[in-house]
Amino acid sequence: MGLFNRKCLVYTPANDVDLSPYSTEFYLQANVKELEESPLYVPLHHFEDIEEKEVKCIDPSSSPPEKVQHAIDCLPISLENKHDGTNRSFCRWTIMDYSKAYRSGDITPRLVAERFVAAIDESIKPPLEMGFFINYNVDDILRQATESTLRYQRGEPISVLDGVPVAIKDEIDCLPYPTTGGTKWMHKERPCKDDACCVKRLRQCGAILVGKTNMHELGSGTSGINPHYGPTRNPYDSRKIAGGSSGGSASLVSAGLCPVALGVDGGGSVRMPAALCGVVGLKPTFARIPHDGVLPINWTVGMVGILAGTVEDALIVYAALSGEIPSHQPSSVLTKINIPRLSLTKSISCIRLAKYDKWFDDCSNDVRICCSLALHKLQDHYNWKVIDVTIPEIEVMRLAHYITIGSECSTALDPYKEKNFAKLGWDVRVAQSIYGAFSGMEYVKAQKIRNRQLQFHKKIFAEADVIVSPTTGVTAYPIQDDALKTGELDYVNGAALVRFSIAGNFLGLPAVTVPVGYDKSGLPIGLQFIGRPWTEATLIHLAFAMQAICMSDYRKPEHYYDLLKR
Repeated sequence: MGLFNRKCLVYTPANDVDLSPYSTEFYLQANVKELEESPLYVPLHHFEDIEEKEVKCIDPSSSPPEKVQHAIDCLPISLENKHDGTNRSFCRWTIMDYSKAYRSGDITPRLVAERFVAAIDESIKPPLEMGFFINYNVDDILRQATESTLRYQRGEPISVLDGVPVAIKDEIDCLPYPTTGGTKWMHKERPCKDDACCVKRLRQCGAILVGKTNMHELGSGTSGINPHYGPTRNPYDSRKIAGGSSGGSASLVSAGLCPVALGVDGGGSVRMPAALCGVVGLKPTFARIPHDGVLPINWTVGMVGILAGTVEDALIVYAALSGEIPSHQPSSVLTKINIPRLSLTKSISCIRLAKYDKWFDDCSNDVRICCSLALHKLQDHYNWKVIDVTIPEIEVMRLAHYITIGSECSTALDPYKEKNFAKLGWDVRVAQSIYGAFSGMEYVKAQKIRNRQLQFHKKIFAEADVIVSPTTGVTAYPIQDDALKTGELDYVNGAALVRFSIAGNFLGLPAVTVPVGYDKSGLPIGLQFIGRPWTEATLIHLAFAMQAICMSDYRKPEHYYDLLKR
């Protein structure tokens, strides 16, 4: 298609590029053609035992309930009742809130499930039409809730996740539901025969799996507008997008229907909607969470991610899901799992945050001001150091990621296109036509850029612990009426939304977004931390520290459901 065939320049070898803040590298330029680096086709990182601060190392072979308990042991102990009316800021109910309510007998999983079903029934009708779900089964939800209630009555809950409602993006296999990928036909071509590995681990913990959430069709967009199942709307303003492609998962967590949900992040698809909807979004290192049972449409950039109301809840579910499948374990990757001791976050010193000013500031004024203020507060509160750096060729990396994710998606769908192309929304038809035009040569060049960018990022991580940026370049924008039937392919807003997400996917790096404020219209803004491979614990520490500073200013969404009301 010629994305790399503009006026030709030759890349300077990666090792010779200046990454200091005084670098003469252009911020936005994508006209380079000749590369010295070899291609890197899969961002699978060899495990490096990096010493992380204030962590608990757990046995990767532990059961999911055991891992959850390790995470609980690392949470701070708080005697304050944040929902007793004395705290004037808004707080979402957490996994621990559900567990404590169930154990005390104040409420049962069955009653919560009944309230959940009533809330969903209300949300799908006019005037709301929030578009949270593609599929949910009332009988299955109530069956799971009844079984959980009986376990509590016997004094035998499996874990703190027992009876907690958790939603699953409709890109992940979860019985008894078909996996549609946001289409009207995928489940007919690829029947769902078993739970995905990540779903099995949640079931082992006793979670109530409440259905399949709405998504941008085939993950081929950033708005979350699906012409087949309706748009997912933002709980802070239902006239605005929730983002995509995991918009349904982000929106229902924001609205209080679940404390946590699963998504898949192929190009910011967990972090973007999390930021737009004012929740936490965690995308772990490539291969940290098994991908078995996820639609194989972007196999080198897509990763299961977690959307949660709080950093603590993201940690609990991260602990439950982490760890390779022993029978699938490549001999080259042997990873240990560190759980951050959040009770000791305040004691961590000497964190170095890399910041590329030109990139950081390439966003709306509201986002730039809010994220800059949040970073200053974090720096002042903990005396952590901000290091100015240059990240070269960011636009080249964005295009290389686009070629990669597009080529992989097009290849995965090739067997089905002739029969089903006309059943796709117009926006996805256009996207698929573009994806199919990429050449093999362009794909190989994109993988050379992947290798090159990884070398740049390794050099930065030799000097810093994390890279910090806004999560999105803009806040949620209006849903246009004409997009309801056709879908939306908005490359201007799309580029602004994905601007800060690409490295996490293309290079397989862990990343987390945490809410830090709002724009002038009251729409949420997120700040992102990107880490070295396998350093999720450090990222969660930073996100928790940032949350602690900002949470007194958190606001209740316009549309919110209180499932634990007494």
